[in-house]
Amino acid sequence: QVQLLESGGGLVQAGGSLRLGCAASVSIVNNKYTMGWFRQAPGKAREFVAGINWTGETYYGDSVKGRFTISRDNAKNTVYLQMNTLKPEDTGVYYCAGGRIIMARTTASYAYWGLGTQVTVSS
Repeated sequence: QVQLLESGGGLVQAGGSLRLGCAASVSIVNNKYTMGWFRQAPGKAREFVAGINWTGETYYGDSVKGRFTISRDNAKNTVYLQMNTLKPEDTGVYYCAGGRIIMARTTASYAYWGLGTQVTVSS
């Protein structure tokens, strides 16, 4: 069983930045896990934000391209999401996810999920 623990959420003004972290209980690279970030706003479906394959290849949802960056610290088994130029529409609960499917963008493609961290962007 893989455990994922998110951190770093909070309240920020529009145009500001936040960095989220996701610590995994196992080695991401050795187990060849794809790691992803999703978000969910009230009353909306969970939306893909960014992913990183075990090879280090990264990919993003259209709404965050150029503003968000996903990265990984292999020694700490931790994935980060650097969020810049935040907008009110970025508000939601951000979830970290792990799975074995390369370039996965759907919730069904991920087997493991964290509990989420709230990000609120004020206008």
